[in-house]
Amino acid sequence: MPPSVKFTKDEMIEVALTITREKGIDAVTAREVAKRLGVSTRPIFTHYESMDELRRDVRERAKGCYRAYIERGLDEPIPFLGVGRSYIRFAQEEPQLYRLLFLTKPSEGGGGAMEALSLSQDLARPSIMRIYRMSAYEADCYFRDLWLVVFSFGTMIVADECPLTDEQMSAVLTEVSLAVCKAYKEVPGLPEGTYDRDAVFSQLVME
Repeated sequence: MPPSVKFTKDEMIEVALTITREKGIDAVTAREVAKRLGVSTRPIFTHYESMDELRRDVRERAKGCYRAYIERGLDEPIPFLGVGRSYIRFAQEEPQLYRLLFLTKPSEGGGGAMEALSLSQDLARPSIMRIYRMSAYEADCYFRDLWLVVFSFGTMIVADECPLTDEQMSAVLTEVSLAVCKAYKEVPGLPEGTYDRDAVFSQLVME
């Protein structure tokens, strides 16, 4: 007879997510999960054929946590900057989930920094188009450039090597945001890469 299961699949994922938050995804083992649930390892495999399947579900649950941060950022007065600040808070408050989503090589189940960029772009695109009067393509390029900045901040935070305060990081985001927005408005073809680079730089240094 199959073992009697005393917990649901969702409860198992939550336990595995807690372990990940505390110790990282590599700590999600059958033994550790079973210990937290107060059972032997055998019932775990009633729900999963392998631990890799459980870890994929943990990744999906972590994406949900990240999405919640981004959606809160979109509710701020300036949604795009709110997204950037929410990203930084996610790194500060959920460092292990940040490592899982952004600093772990993508698996067959997806993941990695570029997937997270795509998810964030999809969420932020409408507000960028509306507020900054950009096309969808321009909004995606704009978000990509600013996301690379917050990705740098987040990675430094998780590595415990970020020398900047929240206020300083916010100031940098504002500076880069204004600079990129101004450049997109004043240099035709910049997002597409069809502008005359030499001419633009020559004009800048002569002013």
